[in-house]
Amino acid sequence: MFPLYDTARTHKFPLVNLTLIVANILAFVYELQMGSSQLEGFIFTWGLIPARLMGDPNNTWNTIYSSMFLHGGWFHIINNMWVLFIFGDNVEARMGRIKYLLFYLLSGTAAGLLQTYILPTSQVPMIGASGAVAGVLGAYLVLFPRSRVASLVPIFFIFTIIEIPAFIYLIFWFVSQLYSGWLSIGSTGSGIAWWAHVGGFVFGLIMVFLFAGRGRTTYRSY
Repeated sequence: MFPLYDTARTHKFPLVNLTLIVANILAFVYELQMGSSQLEGFIFTWGLIPARLMGDPNNTWNTIYSSMFLHGGWFHIINNMWVLFIFGDNVEARMGRIKYLLFYLLSGTAAGLLQTYILPTSQVPMIGASGAVAGVLGAYLVLFPRSRVASLVPIFFIFTIIEIPAFIYLIFWFVSQLYSGWLSIGSTGSGIAWWAHVGGFVFGLIMVFLFAGRGRTTYRSY
């Protein structure tokens, strides 16, 4: 299921969400200017490497944050930024700009730390905004469970658009990440940090109450 849009619409301009998207795109454009060997060195320097973080946290903690703005290819960044564009504006409107920015960064932190805890000896750099975006999805599940997510779904080899309740869409997504993460334990073949997705989502699910409070955001659903 590929999300196309959600039915919740906020009246507030999502300044922080759009700034995060632009920052990720600019970082990716910077990566595109590098040759293959230079890019590899760049990723190994600024990506989050669990074994290095565990061995020397005082000098490598900053890679938790730098890794959130790096991506491994066009599909990687387009997928992450599109999902952030769809779901992030409503979460920002509910939390407020400063709280949303802090929440986003802490979601990415929780994601990176869980992945490091699960695979502490991994020497493979972890990059991408997926963990932070997963935190936004967890918050969205709590704040807007009754909205709907229009998704592109294959049915008998034909793609069709179906509006799925947000709570069903996001729970299905989370279970799929959890299942894939469980299968990846003890395997070195997966190129996806499943447990980072799980960590970010669970953080968002729990900490949304601290960041969003009990207020209500005015939005329309169609």
